[in-house]
Amino acid sequence: MTEYGRGAGPEPWHPEDPLYGDQGWGAQQAAPGQAPYGDQQAQQQYAQQQNQQHQQYQQNQQHPQHQQQYVQQPQDPYGQQPHYGEQPQQGYPQEQQYVQQAQAQYNPGWDTGQQAAMPYAGQQPEGYQGYGTETPDYYGTPEAYPPPQPPGQRRAVPEQAPEWNPEAEQEQEPEEETHPFFSDGGSGDEPESDEDEPRGSRRGGGGRDRRGKGKKKGKSGRACLVLVVVFSLGVGGAGYFGYQFWQKKFGAAPDYVGAGSTPVQVEIPQGAGGYEIGSILAKAGVVKSQGAFVSAQNDNPKGKTLQAGVYTLNKGMSAANAVAAMLNPASRSNFIIPEGKRNAWVYEQIDKRLELKAGTTQDVAKAQAKNLGLPDWANDNKEIADPLEGFLYPASYPVAKGTKPEDVLRKMVSRANQEYGKVDLKGMASKLGLKSPLQLLTVASLVQAEGKYKHDFDKVARVVYNRLKPNNTETYGLLDFDSTVNYAKSQSTLDTGSVKKLREFKHPYNTYYIHGLPPGPIGNPGDSALHSALNPTPGPWYYFVSVTENETLFAVTNEEHEQNRKRYEKEKSGQ
Repeated sequence: MTEYGRGAGPEPWHPEDPLYGDQGWGAQQAAPGQAPYGDQQAQQQYAQQQNQQHQQYQQNQQHPQHQQQYVQQPQDPYGQQPHYGEQPQQGYPQEQQYVQQAQAQYNPGWDTGQQAAMPYAGQQPEGYQGYGTETPDYYGTPEAYPPPQPPGQRRAVPEQAPEWNPEAEQEQEPEEETHPFFSDGGSGDEPESDEDEPRGSRRGGGGRDRRGKGKKKGKSGRACLVLVVVFSLGVGGAGYFGYQFWQKKFGAAPDYVGAGSTPVQVEIPQGAGGYEIGSILAKAGVVKSQGAFVSAQNDNPKGKTLQAGVYTLNKGMSAANAVAAMLNPASRSNFIIPEGKRNAWVYEQIDKRLELKAGTTQDVAKAQAKNLGLPDWANDNKEIADPLEGFLYPASYPVAKGTKPEDVLRKMVSRANQEYGKVDLKGMASKLGLKSPLQLLTVASLVQAEGKYKHDFDKVARVVYNRLKPNNTETYGLLDFDSTVNYAKSQSTLDTGSVKKLREFKHPYNTYYIHGLPPGPIGNPGDSALHSALNPTPGPWYYFVSVTENETLFAVTNEEHEQNRKRYEKEKSGQ
């Protein structure tokens, strides 16, 4: 059996067979006495089309294997037997029976309504003619054409597979995989399989499948396993780092729990924000992460009021506890310079703060005064006792243990330059009749030292400027301030002695002895004193005395001043 509609014998289908061509599917069967395929002209036209198809099919034949496949198949005689068109009645009953038998045996799914009487290979009915006896068998020639099939089973002509040649295939071995990942590197650990596939698999596309399976695989299984492991590690690593990224961007920042232990000092610089403060605390071990501190600072209503300075905190604190401790003044351990303090006091406190030998900071200040950032208008007088006087600006400074004295002094001078730079000292000094910005700073230091209360600073500044006038008939250009004597003697007392003895005390800072201002400031004035020195209240006063905390008496003449002094003595004795 080779194709549908063929038995073991050489007989082809009869044109009157209802299953032949499209007649059995799309047209009605011929009635008795009528040619089933039309007139002779139609049959001849069909024969010509068949001959053209035979020739075209012959051109497509490439291998004798396929030619031999149809050697025993009967030839289509429909274009060569004219008696089919002339004698449509001859042999029709037998042919109808033949068709019914073919349907029953070879395509049970096509129900014709009749039972098959016998197979094709059986005895042919008596009187059956015209199949393989009277006509030549075209299916046994090279021009053979495959028999037609029903429309539902028609397929495109398959691509002709090359004839399988075992010897040629053995000579031409398939190329091996040369990729270093999938090849076995020529080690030859696994022998090749010499078994050939069954011959039946060689037909059609079987040859291609066989050649594809015949490649050496070597250790490709191990390579695939390694690939899976590498891929798994890559996915796992990507997942881990992705989780870490999500935690860092969107998750809660790592944080300690509790108040911590082991005190530690941390210094917060001026102008530091939340992120910088958090970074400093994290490096010192106070909080676990910068992000935790920033979150806690934002959650605290007063978190944005944190100031620069040195704080004594504990290691391992929660961020919330760290913020609360920094808001508590008790935790701040800044070095604070009060307004009006002299440099001698500042040096002494720095030594104590840094646990240095007494006098260390003063020696450093004297040796490195020119390297600490003083402005060019400072130290303009050779009789200046301390070039840094007036430039250690009163403020709060972070001074942690281990800090060098010169670094502390440099911070203070830098702060003074920052504050003094806000005002045109040179222009204001000239406007007020002074020679230099340093003299203006000296006036501010005198106001700070002589004025007991800030609300009196403006009038005290006016008294200073009035006494500096060389033509005044009250003091004749002498300031007569006890504060200058105390500075010259490095003391702080109200009982400086009689005026006569003070006049005899020769010192460049003694304003009872010299006319005009001392060589330089006698302390470090604050912002209020500097403001009053720049903006004195207009008035004719030359004298003043503070009677009580809330009252300072100012006088124009010496007589008025003596009366005010008596009141001061009375108030003092009554206490």
